Amino acid sequence: MKKLLILLLLPLLLFGGETLFQISTIDALLTGLYDGFITLEDLSKKGDFGIGTYHQLDGEMIVMNGVFYQVKADGKVYTPELSTTSPFASISHFEAEDSITLKTISSQDFFEVSSEFFPSWNIFYAVKMTGKFSYIKTRSVPKQPWPYPPLAEIAAEQPTFEYHDIEGTIVGFRCPPYVKSINVPGFHLHFLSKDKTVGGHLLNFHITKAQMEIDCLHNFELQVPKDDKFYKTNLHTDKSKELKKVEK
Repeated sequence: MKKLLILLLLPLLLFGGETLFQISTIDALLTGLYDGFITLEDLSKKGDFGIGTYHQLDGEMIVMNGVFYQVKADGKVYTPELSTTSPFASISHFEAEDSITLKTISSQDFFEVSSEFFPSWNIFYAVKMTGKFSYIKTRSVPKQPWPYPPLAEIAAEQPTFEYHDIEGTIVGFRCPPYVKSINVPGFHLHFLSKDKTVGGHLLNFHITKAQMEIDCLHNFELQVPKDDKFYKTNLHTDKSKELKKVEK
């Protein structure tokens, strides 16, 4: 099975050419750089699919079919103005290159067998899973006043939300290990319900039945802030432990 999937996906790995566009770095966000510096209107020129957050860490970002959604600390979904800014986001033009049916699988089991579906750890993938879920656990974070605390402190008291027997879409990326300090190595996923009323940063899930679409991304573009806060922030230290706490 694994060899067959690799053979089927090999042409996609060799000839795909989409770009993952990212603003700022995950370490900058962990440190507390939450000031937005690019508008959603400008982000939309770089893609129609993605995830991120908003100015002052005001909720979780989900971009799907070119529409920006904002899941605030109450767990509810809002539609922000295109003049709204973001301090951290990853976005691409989604064009599915493969589609796989998933049935009755937990997030833990999915991550353990994911190499069957993503045969190379050395490229980026955009991932979309649409279907029915017996369990979803998400989180969002409240808007932060200045001076901003580190993200790990905020995440320790983050509001979490649990849903059962819900339909919706998981949106996100799988990034290679070598992007450590730039993005989240491995999976970084957000969730949006089918009726677009609830969602957030995905912490846990159990799929009943879903269609997973994959887009291979061979190009990566990074834009960082042009301000003193970013220039003078110490981004030399390893923040792997803090990231692990935030992602759980």
